[in-house]
Amino acid sequence: MTDPEWTQKFQITTRNLKHGDSWRLEFDENLLDNGQQPGWKKCIVNTGARFRCTKCSRGWSSNKVMVVCHMQLRNGKGIVKVRPSHQKCKECSEAPMEKPSIPSDNIFILLKNLVEKIRIKCYNEDLGRNKKHFRSFDGNKPHEPSHCEACMKGFCPRNRS
Repeated sequence: MTDPEWTQKFQITTRNLKHGDSWRLEFDENLLDNGQQPGWKKCIVNTGARFRCTKCSRGWSSNKVMVVCHMQLRNGKGIVKVRPSHQKCKECSEAPMEKPSIPSDNIFILLKNLVEKIRIKCYNEDLGRNKKHFRSFDGNKPHEPSHCEACMKGFCPRNRS
C-alpha cells in the first residue's frame, strides 16, 4: 500500500535531514510493535482519525490511533515502514478491523513527529521534548481496549506499565 499524500508530506518533512541522505516511506500491514529486524529502530506515534465500519456503515472517531514505525538508515539511504493501528466497530458482532482515515493536517503533524524520532534515533540528535500535537476529535467517550488493535497487541500506551 502506498498513499501519495503520505509520501508527498514525508518528502517535505525529511528534506531538512542530513544533506545527501534520502528517505523513503512504506506502508507495511505486517509490521508489529516488537518485531523489528536487526538494525532497525522503532517508535510509535499517535494521532486522531476517523473510522467507518464496512459491515454496518457506522462511523466513529478516535484520538488514540497508534502508528507503529520501523526505521533504518544505511549508507545515506533511509527507509521508514509504517502501519497505523486498526479498530473495530462496537455495534457489530464479528466486526472486521477497520483502517483509519487520518485527516491531512494530522498526517502532516504525525510525520513531523516521526521525523523528530528519526533525528533522535538515526542521527543521535538531542532535541528535548518538542512533540507536535495533532487535531483532536470531539467526543468524551472512553477508549475501548476490546475494539482497539493497539490495545489487543499490547502497544497502546494505556496498556503499558
